[in-house]
Parts: sequence; structure tokens; C-alpha cells
Amino acid sequence: MTTPPFVPGLELSRRLYFEAVRPLLDEAVPGIAHSAARLDGGSEVLGFDTARSADHEWGPRLQLFLHPQDVTRHGTAIKKQLSARLPKTFLGYPTHFAATAEAGIRIMQATDGPVHHRVDITDPATWFTDQLGFHPGQDVTTLDWLATPTQRLAEVTAGAVFHDGLDRLGPARARLAWYPHDLWLHLLACQWQRISREEAFVGRCGEVGDELGSAVVAARLVRDLMRLCLLMDRQYPPYSKWLGSAFARSPHAAVLTPVLTAALAATDWHTREHHLARAYETVAAAHNRLGLTAPVDPTTRPYHSRPFKVLHAERFTAALTARITDPAVRALPPTGTVDQFTDSTDALDNPQRTRAVTRATAFVPEP
Repeated sequence: MTTPPFVPGLELSRRLYFEAVRPLLDEAVPGIAHSAARLDGGSEVLGFDTARSADHEWGPRLQLFLHPQDVTRHGTAIKKQLSARLPKTFLGYPTHFAATAEAGIRIMQATDGPVHHRVDITDPATWFTDQLGFHPGQDVTTLDWLATPTQRLAEVTAGAVFHDGLDRLGPARARLAWYPHDLWLHLLACQWQRISREEAFVGRCGEVGDELGSAVVAARLVRDLMRLCLLMDRQYPPYSKWLGSAFARSPHAAVLTPVLTAALAATDWHTREHHLARAYETVAAAHNRLGLTAPVDPTTRPYHSRPFKVLHAERFTAALTARITDPAVRALPPTGTVDQFTDSTDALDNPQRTRAVTRATAFVPEP
């Protein structure tokens, strides 16, 4: 089969809905209230897909949302109608998704029989709860926010809604567009705290001849600075695969990318520390421009009596915490969201387990 020209996944899904799915839906259940979107996982949802993405779970696919009673009444019939009547290919891409040896992973594959399509039929409450562990149509609690990986929040609020006849997706996505103000201040404070904990270690590792350890710490600090910049821009930081791609789109990238790259490329701790100090001061100045706190001196300085150049980032943590007015948020420990206290991508796979871990770590009671 000839490889078709690459079409960005969101455009492929949009056209699939309007040109193929919607006509069959109108024929099967005329006038049924529904919403259609391409949300959930996948590089295309964040706009980072390329031709490489087509090797798994990518293709002409979307979510079709119905009222719960309509899922029960019509869901199976609609699924069968689409299986029998969808075109075998759309814009050159198979609409049939075949199973692979890896559980839960499907790939596009030509078929002469019924199409195992990826038009996923569900209702909004079920879908949001499966993705996030809670339903944003109800009150969103502090635990909900803290226990949800930013990758998940990005997937749910990015992507594209093609039709919202249920009037559920738009309001839910609007509620999740960004953290409540005091919680945002808390998460910024926690991110600065992460930097504060390790900023002196670049020099300390290097001083004892551990250049590898110094480089590892520097890489962690670079990642934390990138995530901090995205949080400052009110952008949910994606997980590691797409963090650099998201940062490249941020307004900080033009100035910071060369500096952060130089810090990572450095082969001695003095040079590494020099570039990180420039990065700290740049991000600190950006913090002051936000006006969230009184200005904090953005210059680097020695680490107490030791000859390591640091920002003493805990000063920004203190300034942000002082501006939090909600007593419950001020009482939270400086661990932040699940992404800020664990690097494991397993948090993306089980929302309920992640809630339990976050509740225990952040001492947040269930409502």
C-alpha cells in the first residue's frame, strides 16, 4: 500500500467526523443529540504528531459522546453501523485498527471485512472520569487538581471539539482550562522549591570530581526550569516525550534554549554552573514581570559560605506562598501535584491509584 501524504491527526479526525461519521450517524439515528471530538492520548492531540506517529494508535479516530441513556439505547447499533458502512480507507489511511502483540495497542491495517474502527462511543461523565478520576461537571476539588498529571489535563483541554450538541465538552474543558489562582501560586511555589533543593548540587558534585553527577543534577534542573516556565505561562507541561516540544513553543524559548543547551553540553561544572545561573536570572526576571508577588531580587549569589552560584530559589517560594489567601491551600505541604513529586509515567495509567498516592503524599482528605 502506498503511504499517503501526511495529514495532521486532528485534521484527519475532523474530516472523518464531518465527511464519514456524521452522515452515517444521521442516517442511523436521525437528530440524535451528540458531541464529537478528538481528545485523550496521542501526539496529535497536542499537535506534535508526524508521519512516525502512524505506527500505533494514530489514524482516523475520534470520540462520539451521547447522553448516557442513548449510549445504552443506541450505542451498539451505531457501532455496528459504522463498522459496516465506514469507508475502508479515509484520505488514504485505513479506518480499521488491528490488534498487536502489545495489549491495548492497535494499528491501522487494511481489511476486506468489517471495520474495527476507533470511533469510541461513550457519555461525557464516564469518559472524563475514566481519564481523570473525576467528573469536571461537578465540583473540582483540590485533590482532583493535585492528583491529575498535567499530561492528562493537557490532553483533555487540548485536541479539538468538532461538534458539542450535548453542551458538555465546552463547559467541562473551560473548568479545566487552568488551576484556581491560589493553587497556581502554590504549584509555582513548589516548582521553585524543587529548584532550591538541588541548585547547589551542580557545584558540590563537581567540587569532589563527580562531573557525571553534576551533569545529571544540571539536567534535572533544566527540566524543572522548563516546566516552571510553562506553569508561569499557564500551560500544562506535557510528560517527558513532549516537554521540549512544548517548551520550544513558549515565549521563553528564544532566550533560554541556547542557555539551557549550553548548560547540558558543558563538560565541567564551572561552565555548567555559569549557564544555569544565567537561566535562573532569566526565569526570575520573568517571574517578576508576572506581578504575582512583590519583586524578588533576580540575581544569583553564593550558596551561604560555599563557593557555588545559586539563586536561592526558596525566596520565590516564600514570596508566592505569602500571596495565597485560601487557608486550605496555604496548609498544603510543598510537594505540589503528582508530577512534582514523582517522575513515573505510570501515573498516567491509573487515575484512581494516583489519587490514593497523592492523597497520602499531600495530606489532602477526600471531600
